[in-house]
Amino acid sequence: MIDARLKELVSLRMQQAGETLREARILMAEHAGRGAVNRAYYAMFYAVLAVLATKGLGSSKHSGTISLFDREFVKPGDLPRELSRSLHMAFERRQQADYGELIPLDEPAATRVMEEAGIFIQKVRDYLTAKGLLSSDQ
Repeated sequence: MIDARLKELVSLRMQQAGETLREARILMAEHAGRGAVNRAYYAMFYAVLAVLATKGLGSSKHSGTISLFDREFVKPGDLPRELSRSLHMAFERRQQADYGELIPLDEPAATRVMEEAGIFIQKVRDYLTAKGLLSSDQ
């Protein structure tokens, strides 16, 4: 039987992922690409936290969290390798957008992060639903 607290945590993290992706879309519609990339990456990050919670895992660093995701879910084949590539790309773009000096962020790059974030979150949602950790209406 799946622990009710785990299901609640997974649901909360996926709700955060969805809300944050919605924020990214609003920013993108306002041509605020840097902010959109930041929020799109964080939407993916919240989805990663949801899936890591299913194994009681976490890290204090983003790079550690991404490594755990790759090791625990991508390498064994539970989630597709494309999700890892998308997550790494979004992390790099977010770093550039937030900390890069004199590094332009073009709209096609921001659009790509947005598209991949939507796919990423849906694939994680599908995985969690199939595992019985998320209801299909969430």
